[in-house]
Amino acid sequence: MDNISKRLSDLRELMRREHLAAFIFPSTDPHQGEYVPDHWKGREFISGFNGSAGTAVVTLNSAALWTDSRYFIAAEDMLRNTEFQLMKLKMEGTPTIAQWIGQEVAAMDEPHSTEVGIDGMVSSANSVRELIADLRREGGITLRTNLDPLAQIWRQRPVIPLNPVEPHPMEYAGEETASKLARIRQALRQQHADGMLMASLDDIAWTLNLRGTDVHCNPVFVSYLLISTQSATLYIYKEKLSPEICAYLKENHVEVDDYDRVGQGLKDYFEYNILLDPDEVSYTLYKAVRREVVEAESPVKRMKTVKNAVEQDGFRRAMLRDGIAMVQFLKWLDEADVSHETEISIDRRLTALRARQPLYRDISFDTIAGYGDHAAIIHYEATPETDIPLKPEGLLLLDSGAQYLDGTTDITRTIALGPLSDYQRHVYTLVLKGHIQVEMAKFPSGISGTQLDVLAKRAMWREGLHYLHGTGHGVGTYLNVHEGPHQIRMEWKPAPLVEGMTVTDEPGIYLPGRFGVRIENTLLIVPYQDTEFGHFLQFEPLTLCPIDKRPIVVEELTDEELRWLNDYHHTVFTRLAPHLSDSERRWLEQACAPICK
Repeated sequence: MDNISKRLSDLRELMRREHLAAFIFPSTDPHQGEYVPDHWKGREFISGFNGSAGTAVVTLNSAALWTDSRYFIAAEDMLRNTEFQLMKLKMEGTPTIAQWIGQEVAAMDEPHSTEVGIDGMVSSANSVRELIADLRREGGITLRTNLDPLAQIWRQRPVIPLNPVEPHPMEYAGEETASKLARIRQALRQQHADGMLMASLDDIAWTLNLRGTDVHCNPVFVSYLLISTQSATLYIYKEKLSPEICAYLKENHVEVDDYDRVGQGLKDYFEYNILLDPDEVSYTLYKAVRREVVEAESPVKRMKTVKNAVEQDGFRRAMLRDGIAMVQFLKWLDEADVSHETEISIDRRLTALRARQPLYRDISFDTIAGYGDHAAIIHYEATPETDIPLKPEGLLLLDSGAQYLDGTTDITRTIALGPLSDYQRHVYTLVLKGHIQVEMAKFPSGISGTQLDVLAKRAMWREGLHYLHGTGHGVGTYLNVHEGPHQIRMEWKPAPLVEGMTVTDEPGIYLPGRFGVRIENTLLIVPYQDTEFGHFLQFEPLTLCPIDKRPIVVEELTDEELRWLNDYHHTVFTRLAPHLSDSERRWLEQACAPICK
């Protein structure tokens, strides 16, 4: 960790020159993405923690990192032998960032400053405004937003990606860009807005029917899109655009300007007002606007989450091909001498099988292959240092997915590699019960996913068991594997669930130092029935892959749950069997054979 010590030393030298008591490094980039290009991984650079969520804070005398329950175990390991203290979000006794900074500043023998820094270009308008208010309550601490210390202390900093932009054809998109722009402008008029700045990379890619490779696992490209009543301007490095893409944008009346000129574009914006999503647009760009601001959620987010008929069919085709690869992998794993395999080797084999499928482009996130106690680390990612061999016993948790041109997949299976304890089988069955209860849900259109979350947890709560991550998230159409704003989770999320949305169903139980279980399908929200009380919806499982029956305590399933499982396996076999070899078909027939009490 000598590199971390040197980086902290360089940062503190700069902080003293700038008269700063602390500096805050969020996980975000100028586009508020969950996954960010290497150029903006400042929190990882300064702390060494590489999880997808977290905030690092450095004062002149101390350092701390806040992250959520998915990363508690991993963060403790990554921060070992550094100055950073782990702060566990949502745990009793954990101070907020502002509270901790206030305590640290008050404890300084001779405070040189009560000013704190954050890069306003990589922090959303809402997050900065909340931080300003929180810091003010902690003894009048002020926030400075016009400094990027990484520009000075990060030697050999990765450049902003210049990868080429690619078309996303109508056969996969299902709606022309001109139609999408017209719908966006109509939504803006309904909110009495003349235009908007789009900063979210997946929203831009969806709107323009374009894709890229600028972000690991996410087919997006670094850019902004400024829309007004009569025009649209894409702010992007022009080296990324081929003559064909330039011609396509011109046909759709989209002008092109340099990525770094977006601030000037906002200053020159001439309409009466502009819609800005304060959770999406950076504080720096928000402050650059000289017109009246309409603060609202970007209308594109909810448009994008409702899949049209072409996109829905694309998902079904992608899930079919993904299911073929999964069956080939599971059959191989069943027949292999697992003692010769490791977490990394099985990840490589599964990725190779997916890569053989038509329209495959990439994985959709880094595979989580956790064996034994590694499965209790919710977002575990094996490295050469942590990679362990498998054994013909216990449970393997495998969370993986792929990017196909016609859809994005996300699936988790927990697999018995050999003998299990009674408690392992009981916990597995509790997770399966929660998974099935969500999939069987029938609900009125427009409810929030929060209102379904208890279905996944009811059985495990009776046992005093729980998990803190979300139960489900949206999935993009050859886009980001995490798509919102709708979710299924315990925390209140008002975004409604409506027909045409995709959402995952992934309850789990994690016992640190012992084992973990998660079972996940991707679902499509489809009609159920119309009654005098409204339009009711249900879930169609898109994922086609057997759920391991060996760990199930059949007696603990209700008749209804058992019937759902057998029906699901019948569907999996019926859909996949025609595309498999004879030996693969025989294996799948056994894996999908009905079970009874």
